[in-house]
Amino acid sequence: MKRLLASLCCTVLGIAFVAQAKADDVEPALYRAAMLHKAGETGAALAIWLDRANRGSVDAAYNLAVIYQHGDGVALDYGKAMHWYKVAAGQGDKASRIQVGLMYQIGQGVAADQEEAYRWYTMDRRQHLHHEHDPQLAAWRRQALALIEERDRRAQVAVSRSSSALVLADLQRRAGMLAELPSAKAMLASSARLP
Repeated sequence: MKRLLASLCCTVLGIAFVAQAKADDVEPALYRAAMLHKAGETGAALAIWLDRANRGSVDAAYNLAVIYQHGDGVALDYGKAMHWYKVAAGQGDKASRIQVGLMYQIGQGVAADQEEAYRWYTMDRRQHLHHEHDPQLAAWRRQALALIEERDRRAQVAVSRSSSALVLADLQRRAGMLAELPSAKAMLASSARLP
């Protein structure tokens, strides 16, 4: 039994080490590609990004989309930009989803389509609707609502006190108890002192 557990732990640790090594291997390649692109060697950078994007790198796909969308070292190609944004978006990249929505909204590389733009903009929100029923989130919403209602109530009380003070001062002036109405600033100051 001990041998089985030891071999299982070694296997799990080995898989984790290989996965980490693969993840670490991707980042230096993407960094190298960015430095090549910055140095004007876009062809070399493009080869790295294409390789990594085809292996499933969201960052590489996003970088490809950006350079094609802006013609940065490559020929301007909205179709390729849309393709790579959709590849990254398909892997959960929110920035890419927004970009796809924007391209649909303004008709960049595709026919303008407001409904499709809206679909891409709200894709993440719709996928997280299950959180609406989470007890902790519901409690936070109730707490936030209570804070907002308290703030609004205090503002209404302040306005009401100010109005009441003005009405009272006007009545006192009419009754001859005051020579003239106090300024609004004085009324606000006196109403702020009230509990």
